[in-house]
Amino acid sequence: MDRQADQSLDLRGTPCPLNWVKAKLRLEEMQAGQVLEVVLDDGEAIENVPRSARAEGHRIVEIRPVGDGFRVVIERV
Repeated sequence: MDRQADQSLDLRGTPCPLNWVKAKLRLEEMQAGQVLEVVLDDGEAIENVPRSARAEGHRIVEIRPVGDGFRVVIERV
């Protein structure tokens, strides 16, 4: 699925847990049903950000490799 994101953040190079903090702050500014695209590094970030988003009740729409990172699409609930 290649859903159009309402907003996007490129967080490659951002250390954990700052990448989740930045994604969470952006999600808090968005309306329910809107979609945030986050580009993350491999490793801790791709494990922790989707897990944290799910724990907050958001829906992970997609996770896929892009270039040197991963595209994570999160729907705000």
